[in-house]
Amino acid sequence: MTLYDWPRATTFGRVVPKNRIYKHSGANTALKNLFVREVDQIIWSHKLAPETVNLAATRQVTEIQVFRITSRTATLNRDVLLTIDRTISFPLIFEIVYEGLTRLAAAYKRANEADSTRWVVSDYFETDWLPEDTRHTPLPVATNMEALYEHLLSPLVDTHSARLVQGIAEPPQTSYLPAMPEESATLGARIARTDAIKARTRDIERIKARLAREKQFNKRVAINAELRAAKNEIEHLMSAHSNIKRRSR
Repeated sequence: MTLYDWPRATTFGRVVPKNRIYKHSGANTALKNLFVREVDQIIWSHKLAPETVNLAATRQVTEIQVFRITSRTATLNRDVLLTIDRTISFPLIFEIVYEGLTRLAAAYKRANEADSTRWVVSDYFETDWLPEDTRHTPLPVATNMEALYEHLLSPLVDTHSARLVQGIAEPPQTSYLPAMPEESATLGARIARTDAIKARTRDIERIKARLAREKQFNKRVAINAELRAAKNEIEHLMSAHSNIKRRSR
């Protein structure tokens, strides 16, 4: 995973006062205190739009905004990101900066089909921390704004999926390689698959906890069978994720 060299034409560079976020989000005292404790500064750093990246807007994605957050903690609370996401009416990519390190974070954000003025925001996906002087790469090649959004989110989703299974004993035998989305699968479908992986990893941890508590041999045999079945499902999900063919848009 790397950081992006946002084109010069996309530079926006405006500081976003926290009070503005509070006002538009209706933040309560607890949320305001969270921002005070964890956020030093918020900058609306870049605006990826048809006029700045020379890509056509689509109904789903007209613009993508990049917000740079200087964090006071190494683990920025997700409520901070979610509050900003719900305040800004465009898909967002976050650059989180902490003590000379940077990571990207984003949720899959789409308009609510029943109410186009509201947004549906998925769970957050993020990269590992990287030194700020890490080599930045150009934007991925895309044919329109929606394709660019998918290309920007795909590495985060793939990294998140791979990280989910790292703590599981006897990891899947299938070699996992991050890939671009398959032609027949939307980004939303791939995120749903990632959510399924997350759910099964939680199931595995619960099964392992039951196994550790159980003393009766016959019950341990049954729990072990359940554990193997859950791991097989994880392997199937990861295999489906890794066998996706790369393609260009």
